[in-house]
Amino acid sequence: MTIKLRFAFCFLLLCQIVLAQNDSINKLKEVIVSDNNLKNFSNTQSIQRLTDSIISKNQSSLTSLLNYNTVLYFKENGLGMTSAPSFRGTTSQQTVVVWNGINVNSQLLGQADFNTISTRGFNSIDVKAGGGSVVYGSGAIGGTIHLNNDLKFTDTFKNDFQIYYGEFNTLSAIYGITAGTKKWSFDASFTRNSSDNDFKFVGQEVWNKNGQYYNNTLDAAVGYKINDKNSIKFYSEIFDGERHFSLTSPNETKTKYQDYNTRNLLTWSSSFSKFDSNLKLAYISEHYNYFEDINRDGHTSGGVKSFIGKYDLDYTISAKMKISTILDYTRNDGNGSGIGQSIREIGGASLLWKHSLTDKWNYEMSARKEVSDAYKSPVLFSVGSRYDFSDFYKLKFNFSRNFRIPTFNDLYWEGSGNPDLKPESSFQAEIGNEFKYKDFRLTLTAYGMKIKDMIRWLPNSSGNWIPENTDRVTIYGTEALLGWRKSFNKHTFDFNGTYAYTVSLNDKTDKQLFYVPYHKMTGAASYYHKKLSAYYQIMFTGEVFTTSDNNPKYILDAYNVSNIGVDYNFSKKNIFKLGVKAANLWNEKYEALPNRFMPGRNLTIYLNLNY
Repeated sequence: MTIKLRFAFCFLLLCQIVLAQNDSINKLKEVIVSDNNLKNFSNTQSIQRLTDSIISKNQSSLTSLLNYNTVLYFKENGLGMTSAPSFRGTTSQQTVVVWNGINVNSQLLGQADFNTISTRGFNSIDVKAGGGSVVYGSGAIGGTIHLNNDLKFTDTFKNDFQIYYGEFNTLSAIYGITAGTKKWSFDASFTRNSSDNDFKFVGQEVWNKNGQYYNNTLDAAVGYKINDKNSIKFYSEIFDGERHFSLTSPNETKTKYQDYNTRNLLTWSSSFSKFDSNLKLAYISEHYNYFEDINRDGHTSGGVKSFIGKYDLDYTISAKMKISTILDYTRNDGNGSGIGQSIREIGGASLLWKHSLTDKWNYEMSARKEVSDAYKSPVLFSVGSRYDFSDFYKLKFNFSRNFRIPTFNDLYWEGSGNPDLKPESSFQAEIGNEFKYKDFRLTLTAYGMKIKDMIRWLPNSSGNWIPENTDRVTIYGTEALLGWRKSFNKHTFDFNGTYAYTVSLNDKTDKQLFYVPYHKMTGAASYYHKKLSAYYQIMFTGEVFTTSDNNPKYILDAYNVSNIGVDYNFSKKNIFKLGVKAANLWNEKYEALPNRFMPGRNLTIYLNLNY
């Protein structure tokens, strides 16, 4: 344990190739970025970009990628099981997944299950810390995760095949194709993940039972440039998966859960004079089947079909001033065993302003108002500024109000739903400091947040559980992102990392919210020489409370997990690459939820073909 702790502190503040700001997005001139609002109106908040080289070094789930490369903490019910994040001390419903500019959190649960999102079908993934409800709507309180299918309009044709095989009969296979001309762009991939997931618990003669899973994901994006002023793009994703939920005792009944989700988005972008127009039409469906006993035919089910229309109009007043309006409409049609037949309609309008006072100083302002037949929405806003003192130091400030609407289950669950619920509301402020000197970069951010009307399911006088607006929460903390990269004589060294200190207190009890660690750190060291590359990853998570009264009897111990990997390119043009990875190198015994143990040391071999 002493050796592992020394490794942890040696790599303090280091992570896997993280960028602290979105300047890199602005430099992608030949790329059609799927989310223009992220590019144009996020200069006063911190954004990390995770590129495809980082994505390939982690397991294919979004949980694994973010766990080892960001400050997010995950409550994971075992490998491949349900997974929910905590971003800046908030709940899992207060982090939004944004797919090509569209909020795709579940309308039933209000959150995304990060183990049902395969990462290798995306060109890049951005992690934006802090509030974003003005642009991305409900739930964008702790932060947003952006999944991007960015299209390149250049002459290209490429095939990519990756296959990973590891212990517990774990298989991950990905095939992708990218093709483009100056008029057309096409990108598609198919991913298959499966595992028997029957690993042995570290230090015990007990095996993980009923933990097998599989999932298939098909991603596609196609774009056509009508002319220099107009382009049409279509994005589509289909996910089909099944998980058997791991048992915590031999006498438990075996259960399983099936997901089938589809996402389709059509966009039309045009530019004329000083105007930029972007119309988005999306159809999103989610459906589940839950088998309480896999040996019986009966099951519960539910789903929501959503239509989203969104129109952005940007007007460039001058080289230093831009104004944008966003009009959107959403219709959710839910049907299920618990909610019956329910329909919800939401309309919203946003106004965004960006002004560069000088070459070094700019500020942003935005506001939003929603109208719904199911709840009353507060007026949302965001104000931020950035000042570049020099190439070495930049200062940022942002203040915002954000919210989360009640879910279908909160409002309509038969016998328990509460149609009088108010949205959760938050005020938050943050100050960011960016330092850059030659090959070194550092970002330090301090933030504070007040949340009111948090929704909790509580028993009433008759013993029935119902949702109520009860809690008020105070959150504050600091985040650090660090990176250093140096190349010489065909050798490249890369050291990067993140660290977060988070305090998230219930105002009534003055207790830390459960499943929010005070400390979270990730780090990595990478080495590249000609055809060889190697890396070492580390993730340290401090102890967490599992009860609201912070009872010390029910604390989950801190854990420190490391991965190591090496691969070699056997061809002249990076066509054939073979590698091996050892996960949980030090065979750490750890759990993110009580009695939900994660695997010990395990090996994976992989083959990448690019042609």
